[in-house]
Amino acid sequence: MAIKPTKRTETYPSGRPSLQHKHICPKEQGGKARKEEDLMLRHLIIIIFIITAAPATSLAQDEPIYRREIGVGIGMTTYLGDFNGSLTKGMQPAASLVYRHNLSVFSAIRADMGFTQLKGSSTNSTTYYPGLADEPYTFKRSMADLNIVYEYNFWPYGTGREYRGAVPLTPYIFGGLGATLATGDPKTTFTANIPLGLGLKYKVSPRLNINLEWAFHASLSDKLDGMESPYGIKSSGIFKNTDCYSTLRLALTYSFSPKCPTCNKDDW
Repeated sequence: MAIKPTKRTETYPSGRPSLQHKHICPKEQGGKARKEEDLMLRHLIIIIFIITAAPATSLAQDEPIYRREIGVGIGMTTYLGDFNGSLTKGMQPAASLVYRHNLSVFSAIRADMGFTQLKGSSTNSTTYYPGLADEPYTFKRSMADLNIVYEYNFWPYGTGREYRGAVPLTPYIFGGLGATLATGDPKTTFTANIPLGLGLKYKVSPRLNINLEWAFHASLSDKLDGMESPYGIKSSGIFKNTDCYSTLRLALTYSFSPKCPTCNKDDW
């Protein structure tokens, strides 16, 4: 009579049999190992992609579009009137405060306040004034002006991340309306002026900007130098025989007030 082999089992104290030991063949082990290797390779590819894409995403988030700028400027101002007709003669130091609101990469509204002096003399003029032949007229007056202008950039201005094709250097033109106050003898003069000019912008960094510009201010008064009509002849017309001045300025501005990154791109 044949004796049947018995299966070896282990029992727990509760009397339940333990799981029987299974024998896994080498072929099954190799297939499982390959699956684990494929899974690890996929995870590695995903990690490499995330690491590669992270810097670009971080840079884009670290360089938002700034809508406003504030800064200071220094330069030279030249009086242009009855006693001086040269753009480079009698230049006086000037300082200014600058505020700019960027409407887009092509345009901006700017407000600036300038402080300078106007200086001149009838002895430096090539024009003969009968009333000043025996007693030359000399003046030195303090002047302040406030101007609001519209700027137009010839090229899209920026770092290039917020607008495709934007460049850090661009020429621009501007024009607007201002008010001028000149104080000193014989009396204070307050008048409007029309500023027109051109310049060059350069973005040093995402937040720092340098502007070099020249502006011509046509005033509506002939009394910026303290004397009206030294010819002794009354003139008519808005700009006929009025005093003017020009300014050459270098300004440094700081950008702030970043645009909401989730807002519409055209909403400044």
